[in-house]
Amino acid sequence: MLEIIELAKQSDLMADGEMWFSPTYGNADVHITDLERFAKLVAAKEREACAKIVEANADACSTDSLAQMYLYSNATAIRARGQA
Repeated sequence: MLEIIELAKQSDLMADGEMWFSPTYGNADVHITDLERFAKLVAAKEREACAKIVEANADACSTDSLAQMYLYSNATAIRARGQA
């Protein structure tokens, strides 16, 4: 959760207890749990995009090659990070 709070600060959101707001948009309050949920969705989308790139590289390798096996394994590991 500390990473999410740091990212929120870097994006110019400000905290008021557990509520966060954007000084640019006045009363647009967001609870920290909303920020966490949003951050998890963004991270999941990015993980999936990375896994697809790795799989595309695996598809370009010789079938059943060691490189292809490692690349598919890497794609699986990238997706598994979301389960941790």
